[in-house]
Amino acid sequence: MNPAQLPVAFELFAQWRQARGERVEPARRPFSRSWECLLEAANVVAALDRQDAERDIRGLADAGWVELRVVRFKPHLIDRVLIPLEQEERWRTAFGFSRVMDAEAEQIRAHRWHPALEFVRDARLSLPFVELEQIDRFLMDDRQGKPVIPIKERSLQVLGDEKRLDLLRTSALFRSDRLDLGRDLRCAITGEPLGWKRGPVDSGQILVIENAATWNSYCRWNALTHSFGAVVYGRGLQAAQSTRYLGDILAELTGPQRVFYFGDLDLPGLQIPQQASTFAEALGLPRIEAHLPSYRWLLELGRDHSTPWEGSQSARREDCDWLRELAEEAWPLISAGRRLAQEHVGWEFLRKQPR
Repeated sequence: MNPAQLPVAFELFAQWRQARGERVEPARRPFSRSWECLLEAANVVAALDRQDAERDIRGLADAGWVELRVVRFKPHLIDRVLIPLEQEERWRTAFGFSRVMDAEAEQIRAHRWHPALEFVRDARLSLPFVELEQIDRFLMDDRQGKPVIPIKERSLQVLGDEKRLDLLRTSALFRSDRLDLGRDLRCAITGEPLGWKRGPVDSGQILVIENAATWNSYCRWNALTHSFGAVVYGRGLQAAQSTRYLGDILAELTGPQRVFYFGDLDLPGLQIPQQASTFAEALGLPRIEAHLPSYRWLLELGRDHSTPWEGSQSARREDCDWLRELAEEAWPLISAGRRLAQEHVGWEFLRKQPR
């Protein structure tokens, strides 16, 4: 596992460099940061991005790159991340910095940067000079005349690696007062297309399902009940970025449509559709509502079968408000760090429901 390829590790190393400065003498205490503060600094806010970040940091811990401190009495929640003293040289090597970083730092300080990149002289971004220079060359070009294209296409064009900008976009390079993907690099996150199956009739409503198995069962059920004009496979709506493709589905259907969602009953499962709803409304699409019958079935069928949710984010009562009249029933489960998989509402149950 290479931390230089992980967004949350990028931010951790940048903060480590800023704290350590150019010092050569060894430090006496390990560098550490609050997990929540680290996520905020890295601009990791979406539920799926947080899950990815937690998976990455736990992988780094397993490989000895970092040590994790957990919340007291809640061992599944991360409190702080530490870089052990004996691992600091390993981090320097991974990010391409020797112990004495004067040469690289001097290149960055001496270069005549585009005004949008002048902040790099003092920002300690943990990015090599060569990548910053590649971005600088693009900025020096007449970028305003360039169309906005998918981020992977621009990444390949500017950095020679189609995945590199996806990694850098969560780093300090793209904080709100620094670079902007659309304005400066003329690119956008496109998200993955949404798979969907048309219903027997245009009922005026569509249903988005989070997971593939449940999507299959609801498609079979919809063929019998004619409840939805379309059943959409959301894959978590890809942290809201794929929501833009809802417009293509709506255009294929007749008349106005309401959009409902059914996913796992856990914190990410509640946050993802609410983020997607905000994104949809900004695009002029219908807001995304909870499919209350499905969530009611899930609460009834899974009442005695909840499992621990392994994330580190603390739940808030308002996270459940999207469930409307089911919010009070769902909150004890969510606040206790438990979850219900939507697969509890499966085909064997659905096929027995009234048509």
